[in-house]
Amino acid sequence: MRHYYSLNEYYQQKFGRKVYKLSIGSGLSCPNRDGTLGTRGCIFCSRGGSGEFAASCALSVTEQLEQAKSRVRSKTRDNAYIAYFQPFSNTYGDVGYLRRIYSEAIAPDEIVGLNIATRPDCLPDEVIGLLSEINRIKPVTVELGLQTIHPATAKYIRRGYALNIYDDAVGKLHAAGIEVVTHLILGLPGETIDMMLDSVRYAGRVSDGVKLQLLHVLRDTDLAEDYSAGLFKTLTLDEYTDILCRAIEVLPPNVVIHRLTGDGDKRSLIAPLWSADKKRVLNHIKKALDDRNIIQGRNA
Repeated sequence: MRHYYSLNEYYQQKFGRKVYKLSIGSGLSCPNRDGTLGTRGCIFCSRGGSGEFAASCALSVTEQLEQAKSRVRSKTRDNAYIAYFQPFSNTYGDVGYLRRIYSEAIAPDEIVGLNIATRPDCLPDEVIGLLSEINRIKPVTVELGLQTIHPATAKYIRRGYALNIYDDAVGKLHAAGIEVVTHLILGLPGETIDMMLDSVRYAGRVSDGVKLQLLHVLRDTDLAEDYSAGLFKTLTLDEYTDILCRAIEVLPPNVVIHRLTGDGDKRSLIAPLWSADKKRVLNHIKKALDDRNIIQGRNA
């Protein structure tokens, strides 16, 4: 039974074959780290800027793509990939530099599209113009780290921008013909289930896709200090699965669900430790979807 609109299904419809993402880095920073807004990043963000699984930025884009392909080559015979600029804010740079790295990323024939993770406050008009230009060559998707719509939580996690900045960025990207994927974190300290579902509904109304992410506590983050001080608890597997099922039901059926959870770097993961067993987690979620007969959009 089809419980939700998955990324695999979307890629099959769009490209007619199995497609793998290749995580690479731009070498760019973030206004929340370079002193523009702050120097410590978001409270949950690791030193790698959520890019622990990306290739090394010491390599060229072409070299990073080759290294990333070597990791998944045995899994696919279709030889079709998305170049995914993942760590930090990958539009936060000079337009000339961005043009060079984006163009290099989409140059290989086997690269069928470009995904760019960034912040809504790092999308000036000239960058959106460049993305629109690249989008006419190969499809571009921009991933925005919203995490929550609630101002108190946004302040606590040091997001650094107001909700209207996200709204404005989504509107401009859509006007330029670019698809938007919104990142949301389930289990942020102080948020109730209703608050989390409000964020899911909001993102679902304006996004082409969403990534639903479990809150991880990672070493060397300020969130880890709060966790150690007993200021909050992380979700259990059953709690997360219940929230996830409810989130799927409030998302419109045309919104692609790019991720049901996430697996943090096991070397730096503090909590919840159950999330490190990805196979077990996905099997648990699948059983819940089957048992509860979950259908995306049922309560949208």
